[in-house]
Amino acid sequence: MNESAPVEKPAGAAVKKTSGRSLADQLAKLGITRDADLILHLPLRYEDHTRLVPLAKVIPGASVHAEGTVIKTAIQYRPRRQLVCLIGDPERNGAQLVLRFFTFYPNHQKTLASGTRVRVFGDVRPGHFGLEIVHPQFKVVDQGAPLPDRLTPVYPTTAGLGQETLRKAVARTLHADPSSTAETLPERLVARRRLWKFSDAIRFLHTPPPRLNELTQRALDARTHPAWTRLKFDELLAQQLSLKAHRQARSLRRAPVLTGSGVLTGQLLERVPFSLTAAQQRVWREIAHDLKRASPMQRLLQGDVGSGKTIIAALAALQAIESGKQVAFMAPTEILAEQHYRKLAAWLAGLDVDLAWLSGSLPSKARKQAIAALASGKTPFAVGTHALFQEGVELPNLGLAIVDEQHRFGVAQRLALRGKGLAEAHQLMMSATPIPRTLAMTFYADLDVSALDELPPGRTPVSTRLVSQKRRAEIVAWVGKAGGEGRQVYWVCPLIEESEKLELQTAVALHAELTSSLPAMRVGLLHGRMKSVDKAGTMEAFVRGELNVLVATTVIEVGVDVPNASIMVIEHAERFGLSQLHQLRGRVGRGATESTCVLLFEEPLSETAKARLKAIYEYHDGFEIARQDLSIRGPGEFLGA
Repeated sequence: MNESAPVEKPAGAAVKKTSGRSLADQLAKLGITRDADLILHLPLRYEDHTRLVPLAKVIPGASVHAEGTVIKTAIQYRPRRQLVCLIGDPERNGAQLVLRFFTFYPNHQKTLASGTRVRVFGDVRPGHFGLEIVHPQFKVVDQGAPLPDRLTPVYPTTAGLGQETLRKAVARTLHADPSSTAETLPERLVARRRLWKFSDAIRFLHTPPPRLNELTQRALDARTHPAWTRLKFDELLAQQLSLKAHRQARSLRRAPVLTGSGVLTGQLLERVPFSLTAAQQRVWREIAHDLKRASPMQRLLQGDVGSGKTIIAALAALQAIESGKQVAFMAPTEILAEQHYRKLAAWLAGLDVDLAWLSGSLPSKARKQAIAALASGKTPFAVGTHALFQEGVELPNLGLAIVDEQHRFGVAQRLALRGKGLAEAHQLMMSATPIPRTLAMTFYADLDVSALDELPPGRTPVSTRLVSQKRRAEIVAWVGKAGGEGRQVYWVCPLIEESEKLELQTAVALHAELTSSLPAMRVGLLHGRMKSVDKAGTMEAFVRGELNVLVATTVIEVGVDVPNASIMVIEHAERFGLSQLHQLRGRVGRGATESTCVLLFEEPLSETAKARLKAIYEYHDGFEIARQDLSIRGPGEFLGA
């Protein structure tokens, strides 16, 4: 969607004219711009407001819906400013409940005046003056007011948009616009698949009946209920139809025909100190054939860690350059992009192919020179980070865009790179995180998929050890001994609670610990918040063997190639995903020395963590690990759905 275009506002059924523009703007923040969006904005969970729990039967730890009369309300200032309301039920044993608000509006004290009848919902906990609910939902009611006859939905929301407002908007739409729940599938398909009708599924999920049996309630909470199944079917079908339409539209578009002369590709194959595996030869034939077609290639190259994807990318690039076109090769991190640049520069030395390097940390003068050389067409091959698709970078003769670790870039970024040329470019995407073939055919239905399912000969197998944190001191001593023998070590910290700050603190603390524990070792530190020049300097020092141990965060997860590094220690391995563990383990075993990956874990382990660690211990093949990951997580979570 064009970001400068006006956002379509919800239809009248969803937002009453009297509601004004603000509600429409708030809904638009949630991606709700039509009635259809609103009815597909489904609840996260449900609350049971259909029955009341007598105050005398309220117990701590439970979520309750209760009713009582306000006895007194006052603002207190110790230990902090708060509104405290005491409600009771004088007609039933005089039981009482405290309502505590740390954030409140001035009118709350008036609303909760003595003698007011209120209904409250929330989690009960023990307090200093009896049982209490902190920040309960509350509603002023008359004595004997009717209760809802359906479960109350709780929706994803945004700042300034309350649950009650969302509930009313959904209810208005369902009531005022019957077409919003019209059947989307042919009747025969619904019957054959034994699916619920679309309208029944939508209405059930927004307003499920109370007192469901335990099995139905569990299915509703787990999103395995037939109503959820119907909407999942529609979503998957819509995705597949969209991807198929995209593939069909692509076949009608035109791209440069990159026939190539075979001179540069032949010279490269003669220069590299290895022969292509059978899998590499097969994949290269598939890509070379695509590049010779007049419709744009969009191919995903999946390959395990160390399977040799870069040489395939280099061959594809040279075929484009032989055809008089430019090539852009983009990687997600500066460390990985620079490594690709160095490797390609070494391979292409003497082939009369100019190679440009472009990254965010490049000095201004060098950056301007690289941009000018690319814009003039003098330099046919650019390697870099996201800096390649920034404004001001032009490759007017672009014939091929190569994107490494494609899942780390958004669709818009990949399209921005492909659109740098005057005509549509071919696109090769690479990933070292393979997914099972059947799932790839579904998830990447708009792409052609190639798989490097064979490792080059001579790769040293990596021994994997599972070690409890209780034996951490043994691992530190072993690392010190290995460092004294000239072996190099990665020691990786996890990302904790998605916080770069916490991750940094962990890495810095570990660096200080190892520096103190291993005084004879040279210990380096690498994390994502370092300046690019400092990261590059640390990595170069490790590559040159000037550092024995490199403490790092997951910035070294993909692509980093240091043949002398033969030990990988992963701190809190139970916090990593299976594919992450496999990627990190793949950073070692690239030289002649026998390599070891130590997975330090903290007990007790969850069942899922046990399954992940068991899988990474037993399997080394990336495609088999992907199958195990699929089995553990299920297809929805595996794809991030």
